[in-house]
Amino acid sequence: MLPVVETDEEWDAVVPDERLMRAGAEDLCVRLGLAGEPLTRFSEGSQPVYAVGDDLVLKLFPTAAAQDGVTEGRVLTHLDGRLPVPTPRVRDFGPYENGWQYVLMSRLHGENLAHAWRRLSRADHERLVTDIGDTLAVLHSLDSAPLTDAVGPGDWGAFLDRRRAAAVEQQRRKGLPAHWLEQIPDFLASVTLPRDPRPSLLHTEVMRQHFFVAPDGPRLTGMFDFEPAMIGDRAYDFVGVGLFVTGGDPHLMARLTQAYGHAFPPADLLAYTLLHVYSNLTWYLRELQAPAKGSLPALAEAWFATA
Repeated sequence: MLPVVETDEEWDAVVPDERLMRAGAEDLCVRLGLAGEPLTRFSEGSQPVYAVGDDLVLKLFPTAAAQDGVTEGRVLTHLDGRLPVPTPRVRDFGPYENGWQYVLMSRLHGENLAHAWRRLSRADHERLVTDIGDTLAVLHSLDSAPLTDAVGPGDWGAFLDRRRAAAVEQQRRKGLPAHWLEQIPDFLASVTLPRDPRPSLLHTEVMRQHFFVAPDGPRLTGMFDFEPAMIGDRAYDFVGVGLFVTGGDPHLMARLTQAYGHAFPPADLLAYTLLHVYSNLTWYLRELQAPAKGSLPALAEAWFATA
């Protein structure tokens, strides 16, 4: 029902085509015993995702992202009921047609934290970052060994080597100005990151957009989007924390890391920011306040220091 999607061009032609995608989602629902359930496509997210009735969500992964579907299905199954915050409960996952994968899961309810953040009070922010710190502490303490056959990267040191080799060119493609680009090699060389850390299960995109909150108070009601999960150094998860949860606020970072039980050197977190799979320093500089002194060490302090 759904065609092979292996290239960017095929992705751009197929995934936004709601007529084609809906036909595939409806066909899959029939196969899953959900014929006739109303389907509502969510507008956000990189993958095609549908609400199935009021209580289920169907997430589809094109051929090019099939491994992400396997990762999310396995990780959510592993996490079921084990975090302080609810995560989607997997009802079924597996292959569909032409290399596509799917995950059928329970629907989380609440308001997206990214949407709610501005209207919440400072006290609400403090409460929520404390809860996120508690959640990450539990996530990183779980035994990740049962997932090593499905969740990468495997050799963390080799992963760091690959990311270092690609770091400058990745930022150049994103439009980073030359005075920042020229600092990257020396900055990365100055930071010693563990090549064989204690393995932790990582979300890798810890951001307000991936949490739900109760509409009637500062309480987390869900954490989701585990498709880019990895196993590696726990500090890697604090890239998203500093950029997209605490937003360069040292007081909030202090609250979160106190709840987590550990704070990381700002230079380490900026190094991981540059090495992150989805790193885009140009975007971060646009979204967050940059120090007047345009140096990477100063940027590390501005974004990742604790009060």
